[in-house]
Amino acid sequence: MKYKRIFTIVIDSFGVGAMYNAKEYGDEGTNTFAHIDENMDPFIIPNLMKLGLGQIQKPVHAIINENPIGYYGKMNELSVGKDTMTGHWEMMGLHITEPFITFTENGFPEELIHELEKQTGHIVIGNKAASGTEILNELAAQEIQSNAKKMIVYTSADSVLQICGNEEIMGLDELYRCCQIARDITMKPEWKVGRVIARPYIERDGQYNRTSHRHDYALSPFNKTVLDLLKENQKDVIAIGKIEDIFNGNGITQSYHSNSSIHGMEQTLEVMKKDFTGLCFVNLVDFDAKWGHRRNPVGYGKELEAFDCPMKTQFQIEVAVEEIFVNIVSYAYRPEVGEATIRCAVEEEPLQVTIQFLDHGKPFDPLAKEDADTSGEALEEREGGLGILMVKKSMDDVRYDYENGKNILTIRKRLDE
Repeated sequence: MKYKRIFTIVIDSFGVGAMYNAKEYGDEGTNTFAHIDENMDPFIIPNLMKLGLGQIQKPVHAIINENPIGYYGKMNELSVGKDTMTGHWEMMGLHITEPFITFTENGFPEELIHELEKQTGHIVIGNKAASGTEILNELAAQEIQSNAKKMIVYTSADSVLQICGNEEIMGLDELYRCCQIARDITMKPEWKVGRVIARPYIERDGQYNRTSHRHDYALSPFNKTVLDLLKENQKDVIAIGKIEDIFNGNGITQSYHSNSSIHGMEQTLEVMKKDFTGLCFVNLVDFDAKWGHRRNPVGYGKELEAFDCPMKTQFQIEVAVEEIFVNIVSYAYRPEVGEATIRCAVEEEPLQVTIQFLDHGKPFDPLAKEDADTSGEALEEREGGLGILMVKKSMDDVRYDYENGKNILTIRKRLDE
């Protein structure tokens, strides 16, 4: 192999402009990235810009990197269809010439619903195209009040039959049983949807939230894919997120289920530390499921910013903020009570986050102390000082000032390194 390891990361639903045939799908003029960028000010995605995203689509608010380090470009899909399986299967070498059947306009046929009710023992409610949020807000209370005798079935623009089940009332085992029955029923040619999806949720204080126990029952690819060829040639094929479900397990040597897109990237970073030969194929589903389907450009943009910012940098900032704030709470006003203010700003030149902590407590410069000795014996005997040392080592700049009766501690961390 020319490359020992290849990582393919799919930001699910993240597009950079309409295709030539978008009108056929009702998507004329769409541009996900441009729409998000219009609604995010500022839009802090330096690493995506460094790879060349700004050269593909000129942004309004994200800052273009004039010297990108990546190869970049746009690709047109050859296959007929725009659903998850069509796109992922084509990426791995399958050309889909006939689209998967959809039931977006009128829901599923009465005959299919009758058979599903007969075999599962549940009464179907819903049976229409809807977003997951809409269908739960409309019908979850009915399912709960019926003690799960009623079962929510719905579809979308994709070739899917989705079943919602309350984890604590219907239970996961029963939900999965019903979905397997639905998969078997929909193997008939006239009902053959690409996927049956189990959509478990919980209810808290009148709010309905999906859980991470989703499970897809997909059709198997109709022919061998790149994944199969790699596996047959004793290469590793590591699937993260819903990749295993999309390919129905075919061609996969190792799989990791993700609870979120952030979790998926954490898993990817762990795989990067491993010695393997082959492909790591990642799908970050939250971008579509949480933000794309709900037409929420700001939520989508914030998820992209979290994806772009290295996990290590996020962790360092979070730990530094916690350490400093705990110090203020513990020492600034003791034994009295007082206020503390935290100010946060993102600066463009250089690209960095600046955080200021202000309090009116006793004057105290935590940086004036000698750095803690971290050698073995001294570390065992020492009672404090390690937190501030960690802040100093992990931040690019730490400064203390005392002005107008206020302690002001400022930390800065570069985001473009």
